[in-house]
Amino acid sequence: MKEDILYGINPVREALRGNRKAFELFVQTGGTDQRIAKLATLAEEKGIAVRRRERADLERLAGNPHHQGVVLKVAPFVYAELEDFLSNHLESDGGLFVLVLDGIQDPQNLGALIRSAACAGVQGVIIPKDRACGMTPVVEKASAGAVETIPVIQVTNLVQTLERLKQAGCWTFGLAGEANKNIYQADYRGNLALVVGSEGEGIRPLVRKHCDLLLAIPHYGGISSLNASVAGGIVLFEAARQRCKP
Repeated sequence: MKEDILYGINPVREALRGNRKAFELFVQTGGTDQRIAKLATLAEEKGIAVRRRERADLERLAGNPHHQGVVLKVAPFVYAELEDFLSNHLESDGGLFVLVLDGIQDPQNLGALIRSAACAGVQGVIIPKDRACGMTPVVEKASAGAVETIPVIQVTNLVQTLERLKQAGCWTFGLAGEANKNIYQADYRGNLALVVGSEGEGIRPLVRKHCDLLLAIPHYGGISSLNASVAGGIVLFEAARQRCKP
């Protein structure tokens, strides 16, 4: 069976806590981090073999030096199915809340956006299959394990997906720097899909046409653009603020 590699304290912890099948946990020999010791205990309780390795061996397994002394071999990441997701969440209290990402290519940005989405109460993240980053160890590390706590749905056609979300009763709001309305002038309550575009080009024109409303983040300084993950985090938490009001 093909295996994926996870590394870092938080991604490994969330994977061990979740339902993803894990095969082996590798921990740094002579490490003194009590968090790693707790991970080793958790793995042993679940019947997962724990192997001691030198730091250089862990770096080779992880493919980089940012493993924090722990590497986990797991089953490949499984994307959620759109229709299954909708059937499970359409009747949720407070309405459906989805983040749609159009062409995010930087794995650090994708991981950060998924982490922000999970923290903001988003129920699922939708990404396109082509011309965009998918789930990788770097994404999982950047998400701090959030990919194990929130469904990620990969689709072949983002425009058709937006239309399906509309059929399910969702409003679709897109983030666009040139929009006439800013993010603080919108109502985010109810069934909602927030669309955030790529780092350089933003939301593609055809996807933009299928958004019910375009919103801009107001700027007060000399820089006219924000990193995609920062921009997404700002609008996600404005939406969360409104949706959590009594």
